[in-house]
Amino acid sequence: MHLAYPAVLAALLFCTGLYGVLARRNAILVLMSVELMLNAVNLNLVAFDVWLRDTLHAGQALTLFVIAIAAAEIGIGLAIVLMVYRNRGTSDIDRLRDTAEGADTPGGAGPEATAAAPAQKAEATA
Repeated sequence: MHLAYPAVLAALLFCTGLYGVLARRNAILVLMSVELMLNAVNLNLVAFDVWLRDTLHAGQALTLFVIAIAAAEIGIGLAIVLMVYRNRGTSDIDRLRDTAEGADTPGGAGPEATAAAPAQKAEATA
């Protein structure tokens, strides 16, 4: 078996997943892109395991661990995305980042800081 075919396919899959992580704004699509990148890594692990004719099949064993980690990651990530969607009403990554930084005020401070600001100004003038 030629190593170039699965290596090129894995590189294309990884680049597609990387583009999806960097360009997408939906959290579900970002998670799917991460899974695509992990599958590219799995393809490389199995291809190199077959190419090296490893008697212990370390590449295939490591692939099973990566699949287990990916399943746990997608389960927890999907649960977090669903809870954020229920609370905020959107899964857009840019909007979530803006609300986390407190974009409702110009200085980036949250509502607690804006409520305390008039009291601090009154103390400073007294």
